[in-house]
Amino acid sequence: MGRLIKNNYTNIAQLKELTTIPPMTAERHAAIMRQKIAHRRMVEEAKEQKLVSDPLFDTR
Repeated sequence: MGRLIKNNYTNIAQLKELTTIPPMTAERHAAIMRQKIAHRRMVEEAKEQKLVSDPLFDTR
């Protein structure tokens, strides 16, 4: 009974909007992917720094 149901109807864009907007250019897609990768690396580095600075994980 406690099963979560994912809501697939959160995008409220109208069909006309979706069909009349030109597709994304390769340059724009590449820029978005670079931003996502940079953000993910920043988060991973912050997690690593947190582990390094935590005295519980000090291996000296």
